[in-house]
Amino acid sequence: MNNSIRVNCTKKNLKPIRDFVTEYLRALALSDILMNQIVLAVDEICANLIIHANHENPEKYLTLKVQTLQDQVKFEIADQGRAFERSNYKEPNIQEHIRMGKKGGVGIALVNRIMDKVEFVTDGSQNICLLYKKIK
Repeated sequence: MNNSIRVNCTKKNLKPIRDFVTEYLRALALSDILMNQIVLAVDEICANLIIHANHENPEKYLTLKVQTLQDQVKFEIADQGRAFERSNYKEPNIQEHIRMGKKGGVGIALVNRIMDKVEFVTDGSQNICLLYKKIK
């Protein structure tokens, strides 16, 4: 089973990423809700990296690796764009966003709610986002 995918940083590659994640998760026999939440979280991170960190530059790449560890699934998303600075990140008030009809800006907050653990690591020129989700 293929456990990684590499795409260039264009929005049209979000669908192959979602399909890849769905295929991988399908083998784990998760509930539809859990599966959809995980696909959404990974899609959100990948979209942010493609759009914000790499400015949709097709000459830049994003690599997504997935593995199952005992009772959890781990996603590793690597790119060489601008690092996400978590220290500068302020969680938005989602209710407020909805009330004001704002679109966007809630992605990371959503990912933090869906996944059990979200980490951002920078290793040289490589930025890595690690997502963990318990599946048992």
